Amino acid sequence: MKKFFTILFLLIFTNLSFAADSGSNNNGSKSLRCPGEFANPISDICWSCIFPISMGGMPLWKGGQEDNSNPSQLFCSCAIPRIYLGIQTGFWEPVRRVDVTRTPYCMVSLGTELDVGVEAPEGEVRLHDDNNRHSFYQAHWYTDPIMMWLEVIYEHPCTETGYFDIGYMTELDPMWNDDELSAILSPEAALFTNPLTQAACAGDCVLASAGFGSNGLFWCAGCNGSIYPLNGNVGAHVSHIQASSLIAQRLAAKMHRQFLTWGTNGEAGLCGVYPQPIMDKTAYKYQMLYPVAQTKKINGKCCQPFGRTTSVWGAGKSWPVTGEHFSYELFRKKNCCLGPISPFYVY
Repeated sequence: MKKFFTILFLLIFTNLSFAADSGSNNNGSKSLRCPGEFANPISDICWSCIFPISMGGMPLWKGGQEDNSNPSQLFCSCAIPRIYLGIQTGFWEPVRRVDVTRTPYCMVSLGTELDVGVEAPEGEVRLHDDNNRHSFYQAHWYTDPIMMWLEVIYEHPCTETGYFDIGYMTELDPMWNDDELSAILSPEAALFTNPLTQAACAGDCVLASAGFGSNGLFWCAGCNGSIYPLNGNVGAHVSHIQASSLIAQRLAAKMHRQFLTWGTNGEAGLCGVYPQPIMDKTAYKYQMLYPVAQTKKINGKCCQPFGRTTSVWGAGKSWPVTGEHFSYELFRKKNCCLGPISPFYVY
């Protein structure tokens, strides 16, 4: 019953948001500056992206989806917070949401604009002296353990707990629009600005388009550009879809660097989260929620790994003015030691 009322509330909220956006002329002018809506958790989520589900390192159900590597052992053990034996389990969990917008404080995922009282730079796309288009976007990070608050998997020990919430706003971060300040957080960025290291990203693009990108090329965002600098300045703007996908990846990398998001995959993640200051690119898949919910499958898939070219799945999903603000759902790989409750607790 609780699950029913949760879904009912979200559906009503979604319909009210749509009605507000399509109401008066004043609301219409506001929506031009800050379009968006709360995604329908039933119809707008690419639920097939949670697959493959594996147990003991072997796929239990692939669902025609892509997967990274899993620990090979069948059994596992953990000592904290209790001692137990279990079976190694892996799946993709929708846990984070990202806004990418040209309007400061435009909460695309909520369909509203906040008045915080702190000025922040507007987004832009401009032709630079190097004859390349440069752009700048603001971004927002949401915690979104959707399987928890929808009770898709009720009280599962491997799923993240919590609620939908705003976790980070780049408008309040002075490093987000300043390359020199952002270098404080990532001083190694200076090593990857030369043509040789950037040329290596072509190989990462090939890998990401065929499967997952290379963690060895951690400074690359596949076909989308460079992970560095960890801010909202895009030095090679090809399209709004490409640039916004790059910003979503950069924000995820920034959250890892600031220890606001931790690792959950691999052997190190079997018993809990762990610090991961350099993001594992292969641990994420993502889908667009706004302006077009990416639920129509291409080759059996409606989500993609970080770094994949946007030229195929992004076609027709952006247009002038209202189609230049984006919301993305992030699916994060979770490896977990799933076992029975043990009486042997560690205090």
